Amino acid sequence: MAERAPRLAVVGGGQLARMMAEPAAALGVPLRLLAEGPDVSAAQVVPDHLVGDHRELADLEAVTAGCVAVTFDHEHVPTEHLRALEAAGVAVRPGPDALVHAQDKAVMRRRLAELGVPCPRNTVVATPADVEAFGLPCVLKTTRGGYDGKGVWVVRTLPDADQAFAAAAAAGVEVLAEELVDFARELSAIVARSPSGQAAAYPVVETVQRDGICHEVTAPAPDLPEDRAMQAQEIALRVAGELGVVGILAVELFETADGRLLVNELAMRPHNTGHWTQDGAVTSQFENHLRAVLDLPLGSPAPRARWSVMVNVLGSASETGRLYDGYPHAMARDPHLRVHLYGKDLRPGRKVGHVNTYGDDLEDCRERARHAAAWFAGDLGDESE
Repeated sequence: MAERAPRLAVVGGGQLARMMAEPAAALGVPLRLLAEGPDVSAAQVVPDHLVGDHRELADLEAVTAGCVAVTFDHEHVPTEHLRALEAAGVAVRPGPDALVHAQDKAVMRRRLAELGVPCPRNTVVATPADVEAFGLPCVLKTTRGGYDGKGVWVVRTLPDADQAFAAAAAAGVEVLAEELVDFARELSAIVARSPSGQAAAYPVVETVQRDGICHEVTAPAPDLPEDRAMQAQEIALRVAGELGVVGILAVELFETADGRLLVNELAMRPHNTGHWTQDGAVTSQFENHLRAVLDLPLGSPAPRARWSVMVNVLGSASETGRLYDGYPHAMARDPHLRVHLYGKDLRPGRKVGHVNTYGDDLEDCRERARHAAAWFAGDLGDESE
């Protein structure tokens, strides 16, 4: 019997793939997952999954067999494998020519410079002398493989650069030096784009990062002038179009004290800074990602409430018991709270879930989300309701 809808392959078994499963089920779109293990986050909720390695072409060929397209939970699939899948007739979305700009920071910086997109001053460096010539303090990044603060070092003296060069040498990648931007805050502009060129832009959000990990997102970014918000959206839409992105593109930006916007990072998949859309937007980033890669009409990115706040739940060193045990307090205290847990084992600093709040009072939304996230993380002790 023929399937009722095209089957979509997803590479990577993390929480992003897990959160694609709910809108896929609602749309009646079957997913097939390439998972790192039998019990990883997405494998718990996607029955049709294969356990394999995204670095092995045979595993990629197996998971994409019979699927109309393939998309990703992460950006680490080797470019040559993506080209091989395309040559075999698989619709890779986003394709390798786009995805390489999220995989390789040096490639991304060169292309954005060609497009005239504002970025921090940067250059590839090969030695500490190159770093000294670039100027201290600065930020050093491995060109491939870094995420959530990994592969990133703030360098204030030359000996601080040794760790970056050692890590790059071990991984066989280059080192990118970037100016240490004195920014006022960080923003994120998320857009969805389909193969036919339809695009949708979500409200620009304010993000709070600690140790390279996103902790909190406020949508829309408070006190952001309309012209600056439009500039951020225009940058994201232009980058998506020029690079040929299909699916979600997240453009992380620095906003400086004098009002300039500088592109920090790109991600071509659903992104932590868009998790608020699950409960705060008409169409979540996860649903619009699926719609885009299947070339379906995109849904509205409009907000459902005046304010939405997302706070990540991170594992703490003192955590004992189960995250599930936090439900009675959190749900009783705030019946409007939305909780999303990832089915992950607790480890210090690990993202294990997030909470969303929404409403007309920003400070109330923030307090509710922060309290719930802290409660799940075990940071409030035995505090009563």
